[in-house]
Amino acid sequence: MVFVFTEGEVTEPSYLDIITEVGVLKNPAAKVELRIANRKKKGDRKPIDLVEMAADFLREKTREAKRAKLKGAAAQPQVWCLFDHDNHPRVPEAMKLAKEAGVHVAFSHPCFEVWRLAHYKAVTGLFDGVCDLAADRLPFQRGSEDAANPKLVLPGQVLGRFAQARDNARRMNDQHGDHVPKFDRDPYTDMHTFVEDVLGIASY
Repeated sequence: MVFVFTEGEVTEPSYLDIITEVGVLKNPAAKVELRIANRKKKGDRKPIDLVEMAADFLREKTREAKRAKLKGAAAQPQVWCLFDHDNHPRVPEAMKLAKEAGVHVAFSHPCFEVWRLAHYKAVTGLFDGVCDLAADRLPFQRGSEDAANPKLVLPGQVLGRFAQARDNARRMNDQHGDHVPKFDRDPYTDMHTFVEDVLGIASY
């Protein structure tokens, strides 16, 4: 079981719903059950708030597993946070807290829209933490029916594009040296790693 806390109330959940429903698994016998732990929660979605909630959640799930005397993977729930730079305060602190608490992070700079954009084209240039600069490049933002609710990810926006998105994200990330802290990498996303290595999805 993988539990996810998402910063966005609409974008990340709608994307995850699509890919977990239709994604092709590397190993169908190892299907991962995903649960968005804060799907119905309003507010408190800044990175530091998200990590604090996830850390509390992980501690509770770990206690439950011990009380139930669970073994193996069942005794070690995976808890993830999906959040952005987006000029939020305390992002480095959130990263540090997550590492100390055993909470995993999938991170995008400036925001999740850079991952959406990678489904269409190579991502270049600096965004300086400003999400609108990435969102404005999305081809469906203006002059289309999709623009009516731009935060909602629709199947036609991502399906059939994972390989392109993954390759574009890798090229984008390769421009940053290992010495650069993740929260300073602009632009950056490791959503492709989360999709492939955590959810076990090979394509969608």
